[in-house]
Parts: sequence; C-alpha cells; structure tokens
Amino acid sequence: MTTSSFHSVSFAPGERLMLSFLVTLLILVACVLSTETTMPTQNMSHKERAELREEAREMFYHAYHAYMENAYPADELMPLSCKGRYRGVTPSRGDMDDILGNFSMTLVDTLDTLVLLGDFTEFEHAVKLVIRDVQFDSDIIVSVFETNIRMVGGLLSAHILAEYLQKHADTMHWYKGELLEMSRELGYRLLPAFNTSTGIPHARVNLRLGMKDPLLKKSRETCTACAGTILLEFAALSRLTGDPIFEVRAHAAMDALWKLRHRGSDLMGTVLNVHSGDWVRRDSGVGAGIDSYYEYLFKSYVLLGDDKYLARFNRHYNAVMKYVSEGPMLLDVLMHRPHAKSKNFMDSLLAFWPGLQVLSGDLKPAVQTHEMLYQVMQMHTFIPEAFTVDFQIHWGQHPLRPEFIESTYFLYRATGDHHYLQVGKKALKTLQQHAKVACGYAAVNDVRTRKHEDRMDSFVLSETIKYLFLLFSDPQDLIINVDEFVFTTEAHLLPLSIAQLGNATFSFRQSDEHNVLDFMRTCPSSNKLFPEKVRKPLRNFITGSCPRTTAGKRLSALDFQASNADHLRAVYDMGITMVSVGDRSQGKAKSHEEGEMGLQFMQEMLELTKMQSVNQLAQLQAVAYATDEKAQDWVALMAGPSHFSPELIGDQFVQGDVVLARPLRACDEHLENAEEAKGKVLVAERGDCTFVSKARLAQKVGAAALIVCDNVPGSSGETQPMFAMSGDGKDDVLIPVVFMYSVEFGKLSAVMQRRKQPLRVRVMQMVEFKRWQLAKAQRQNQTATTTQKPDKEL
Repeated sequence: MTTSSFHSVSFAPGERLMLSFLVTLLILVACVLSTETTMPTQNMSHKERAELREEAREMFYHAYHAYMENAYPADELMPLSCKGRYRGVTPSRGDMDDILGNFSMTLVDTLDTLVLLGDFTEFEHAVKLVIRDVQFDSDIIVSVFETNIRMVGGLLSAHILAEYLQKHADTMHWYKGELLEMSRELGYRLLPAFNTSTGIPHARVNLRLGMKDPLLKKSRETCTACAGTILLEFAALSRLTGDPIFEVRAHAAMDALWKLRHRGSDLMGTVLNVHSGDWVRRDSGVGAGIDSYYEYLFKSYVLLGDDKYLARFNRHYNAVMKYVSEGPMLLDVLMHRPHAKSKNFMDSLLAFWPGLQVLSGDLKPAVQTHEMLYQVMQMHTFIPEAFTVDFQIHWGQHPLRPEFIESTYFLYRATGDHHYLQVGKKALKTLQQHAKVACGYAAVNDVRTRKHEDRMDSFVLSETIKYLFLLFSDPQDLIINVDEFVFTTEAHLLPLSIAQLGNATFSFRQSDEHNVLDFMRTCPSSNKLFPEKVRKPLRNFITGSCPRTTAGKRLSALDFQASNADHLRAVYDMGITMVSVGDRSQGKAKSHEEGEMGLQFMQEMLELTKMQSVNQLAQLQAVAYATDEKAQDWVALMAGPSHFSPELIGDQFVQGDVVLARPLRACDEHLENAEEAKGKVLVAERGDCTFVSKARLAQKVGAAALIVCDNVPGSSGETQPMFAMSGDGKDDVLIPVVFMYSVEFGKLSAVMQRRKQPLRVRVMQMVEFKRWQLAKAQRQNQTATTTQKPDKEL
C-alpha cells in the first residue's frame, strides 16, 4: 500500500452528517427486515481456483518480462511506450518522481514475489542482477517513505528468503548476505532525514548529499504516514545487522508522532512540520497521508511484541470508529473538532482498512466497508482514486492499486467465505480486460473512459498481483508458511522470529501513558463469522431495491415547526404522538416506510438536543440578499467556509455588490474587470487552479470578499455535505472566502439577472443571519403589539 497527498477539502455541518448517517442506518434496518431471500455465494471449485491462481501467475510474468525486456535497469516500466522510466531522463512528473532513484526499483520490489511463485531460478538470477547493477551513490532527491517501503523492505525480504532457500531448498549457496549489506547502506543514506528537532524525519533526502542539497533547505513538512511507516523495515534492519541506530531512530519518530495526537479526540492530522511539530493539515481519516501509520502501529506490536504499539493502535482505532466511521463509510474529520467533517469524498487508499481490521480482530465492520467498496468497484469498473459520499467519481484515476485486493485476501483467510474468491475473480478479470496491454499493465487515467496512462507502478508486481496469487493459492501450494511472516505495507515479508533477535524495546504496560482499557481487543475473536449475514443488509447499498424513503422531501427535525399544521400532520403520519393538554390522540404510522421516517425523525430530535444545533449552525456561512427594494425582507443561501480565510465572528459581515470575475475561473494573473471588482463581492467558478489562488487574485484586485461557485451541475447543499475549501498552509488571505454549490448559486444568479441594479449581498455566518432575522421579527411583533394597544383601550 502506498500513500499520496490529496488536496481538496470539504466540510459538512453536524446536522447533515448526522442525518445522512441515520439514513444509512435505516436503510440497513429496512434491508434486514426485508423478506427477500438472499442466495448464498456460490462456492468456487478447486479446479476454478487453481485456474485463477495460474492466471494470476501468467499476469505476473506478462508484466515482469515486459519490465525486464524493455525497461530494466530503469525504476519503472512505461507500458504504453514500452520503455523504462529513468529519473532525470524521462520527462519529469513533478513530485511523483520522488519515488524514483535510478536503483531498479521494480526489480527490487518484486524479488520476494518470485519466491512465492516458486520460481527459484529466476529469483536467483534477479538477485545476482541487483547485486551487480544496483547502486545508491546518486545525486538524487528521493522520498524517504517510498524508498524505505519499496527498496529497504524489498532488499530485506529478498535477503531473508535467500537464506531461507539456502536452508530449505538447497540452492543459492553462493549468497553471503549481499542484499542485507545493500539495505544497510541505503538505510544509512536515509538517516540524515531524521536529524530534526522533533525526531520526525523529513519527507525527502538526497541519496548522496543527505539534507545538504540546496533544494532541501526549505524542507519542513511531511505526512503522518510518511513519518510513521518506517519502523518495521528499520527494526528488521537493526536486528539483522546488529546495528541499533535504525530501530532507535524509527522508535523515536513513532514516539514523537504519538505525542502530537489531539489529547481530546486521540486523532492525528495528515501533514505536520518536522521541526516545530505543528500540524499543517488537521484532516483525520484512514486514507491518504495517514493510512499506513495505523498499519505500522499494529504490525509493530505483532512483529516486535512491544505492548505500547498495541495500546496506541487501540486508542487511535477507537477514535476512528467513534468519529470517522459512518456505517460502512469512512469520512475525514478535523482532529481538533472531530464532529466536523473535512471532506465530502473518500480516497481509494482507505481500502486497506478492512484488511487491518481483520488482523486486529474486528471482522464485522471490515465486512461492511469491504462490501461498500466492492459495490463502488462494480459501479465504476475500478475503484476510482477518490469518490464522493454519494459514490460518484471525485478523481477518476486508477493506478492498479492493491489495497482492495489486499483486504479481500485477508477477509478470505479470516472467514473462508468463497464470496471473497468471487470478488478476487472479478478484480482479476477486470485487470485482464481493461488494464492489460502488449507491454505489461497500464494504469487507468479515467475509469469513465478507461483511457490508459503510460505508467505501471512497482506495486503492481509487488502487491496487486501477489495478493491475487495468494488469494487463489492453498497453503500447501506455497514454499513458505505466510502465517509465520508479517506483510509490510508494500507486501514484503518479515519473519515473526525477528522479535527474538535482540529485542531492544520494552513493555509500557506499567507506564502512566496507558491504562488497561488500551489493551482491550488484543486477540481476534475465535468465533466463526458468517459474512453473508453482515453483507446482506448492505446489498444494493449504493443503488438498488432496498426500501427507501418516498420521493417527496422528508421532514427533518431541523426544519420542524410545531406551529405548522402540515408539519404536525407529517409527524402524525410517521406514527409520532404529539401530546398536549387535553389531547389523548395517538399517531399511527400509515406504512412501514412512514414508520421508518418516524424513527429517523425521533432520532434526529434526540441528536439535535444533544448537539446544540446553534453551535453546529455556526459552522455554516450565508450569502444573504434583500428580496425587496426597501431591504426589509432578506433571504440567506447556504455557503461553506474556507480554511485559509479569516472567520467572520459574531455579528461581523461583509457587504457589497456582486460582480462576476472575467474570466470566470479567475486563474489568470490579471482580471479583465479588475477595476469593477474593487470593493465588490467577486464571484469565481471552481476549477483550473486552486481555491487559494482565486482568493489571492480577488484580494489583489481589491475585492471585499470572494464567492467560489461549484462547477458541477446540480450539486446542492441540501443533498451533499457542505464544502470547506483548503489552502496551502500560508495565512496571507485577508478577505472572506465562501463556497456555494451549483443549486444555491443558481438561485443567486437568477436574482442577479432579474434585478436592473447590481445585487447587494451580505456574507456572514448563517447562525448570525438567523439571529438577525429573529431579532427583526421580535421588533416587528413588539411594534405591532404597541400599535394595537390604543385600539383595545378604545
């Protein structure tokens, strides 16, 4: 599993997320209560499973030979060009190329897969090539994280298996530990990155110059996963070489990260400053930027036997399941405000999470999330790089990632349910049909068009196809017992026996840092789980025939008004009794569906009481305008905030005429109507450049505020979580910036077109708008009462 940085951030008020979560729960209840019978998964025959295992083997060799014949000794194969990708030779892809070090990465990453396939001859040949050709003394800046998991992990795993074959297969007697020495050399070249005031490593390092490269002078930020995915490889390196420095540095990095958790929520952010320890991005989830940090906490306990990592994992896990988990979905929150969602999409890297849940013994949510992901895959052919909460495509790329297949493998090993063999078959056939090209397997640039990209990452061979092969293999088919190994995040094998090699760690159970509750759920349940019973309520979770609410708009607790006769009738139809003095009537649900709506309504009422809706509304912004010339009556449209602009506090607001940017996307260096925009509320459309770039341009021309309108037709804050725009870590935007979905902005645009004069709006907090309107209504009532008093006296 690899990680990458994702930049768009969105925001959902507590009410909307609570409502969507309850909808999910009630859909599940409806499905459980459904009388439909579900056909059990058809068992896969031994013959078909063996055929799929051999097809996975053929897939491996199709890609492996394409690399060896057309790309070696390059780091990667370019499957459409049918040539190798070299750092500094092939046109740059920017930060993506930090994984490349001109050290034959794909071959090193693939060595242990050859052993699992039983191809000892090719493994021996490949090891000789690596020893002969691979060197690390290059003036190249590389990713510490990627170099560790792919290269250090690949060399260590290959060394361990080479020695294993010497003992058990009577081969490779010439091998004298050369790969281990290579991994030690590479480890030393990564160590300068750990020279920070916090002990948290830099994200990048120069293989020859360390941190003395001028391009690294401004290096400050790294992701949580980047810094927290070192320990397995570095601990193994220390214990195999007897050199403790690697394990010491990796433990220190993990300890430093643990201290940076939010003490109230036990959540972690995704990007931090390695010198100050300050969080740069406080989004907290299980996907990009943080994924393998959780994985290495748990697996460090498994591999090294250190209790503190189990305790830390359990603390984080409980927090994730409390704040991030929304039924089968996993939605990022803000670590310091865990009830506030920070994204309205999920990224594909979270597909590793069910596999980690299996290893930690929590099978039921693993089955649920995996089923949701499988339906996303069926819906879009591949799991897109990111998809929205309503399962539409957010980013359409698919680089043939392994995480979903990895989780499928672990779920099958844990349950023996042949459903997961069928899922694996579907994934395999999809790769064969849509990713296979003459020269290997090509990444999919867009799952909608299935257009290929000239890219085959090393993890396709080291993880994706490896897990497919393992899924369709019986234990007796393999040369090694995989249960005696831990799979790293790159699917390299490290033996559990490493714990016996000079354990430098110690138990923290006596420490004040942890208590007995942190060690709960230490062992997986031994009870057999029947995943079909868990999957059944989720069948057709994304699109399908489970009972849903009616097409008409459902009355929500937030909208309910006791003085509205229609509202009273609606809750009565839901089976809810509204008790008042002298009234003994009882509501009775008209139908099963109305009853579900009633249950949901009452749950919302309870939640609204707990959550203090005013505090939740404070997170919403408003774009308000007068509906009459005298500005007596006002209407407010929902808007989302940004993380990079000043917050309008209390009764603060910005008022001005609305002006559309020219060009509308506002991504050029200058605006055609810059003079017109001065002092106005500028409108720019989403797209072509970052939100903060648009904001800086608006500020540059003197705009009073900026409204960014969505470029997705039909998007609405009524049906989607509200969106909060993210910046780049710089606090140089001084004007308010808000985001409006298409439907809400369409209403504003329609008013602008009807007006002969420019439309004047107020940008403010939604809660302040409501308070302002309430105060106006109270004043009007008082005026009316005062006016009526003389009449009564007459």
